[in-house]
Amino acid sequence: QVQLVESGGGLVQAGGSLRLSCAASVSIVSIAVMGWYRQAPGKQRELVARFTSGRSTNVADSVKGRFTISRDNAKKMVYLQMNSLKPEDTGVYYCHADLQVADYWGQGTQVTVSS
Repeated sequence: QVQLVESGGGLVQAGGSLRLSCAASVSIVSIAVMGWYRQAPGKQRELVARFTSGRSTNVADSVKGRFTISRDNAKKMVYLQMNSLKPEDTGVYYCHADLQVADYWGQGTQVTVSS
């Protein structure tokens, strides 16, 4: 069982920045696929950014150049630095871990960007 706890969300004006954190309850050294998804009101959950096997990353086109994903295996943490935020970035942001035999989600953290 893996527990993921997100933090760092909040209300920010357009153009501002936030840093989301995801704390895992177990070592993430061997978890290749971890990342962030988001869900806006009335929309499906979508990929924001994630690490894939081989430590490469997938980043959604809508956030490229503005968001950066990083991880600290020693601290069991995954981060999402979000800069130049836009109102369309508003939503609940979820941390995700794919262990192949099962995948896990955090409870989510709300990000609201005002115009």
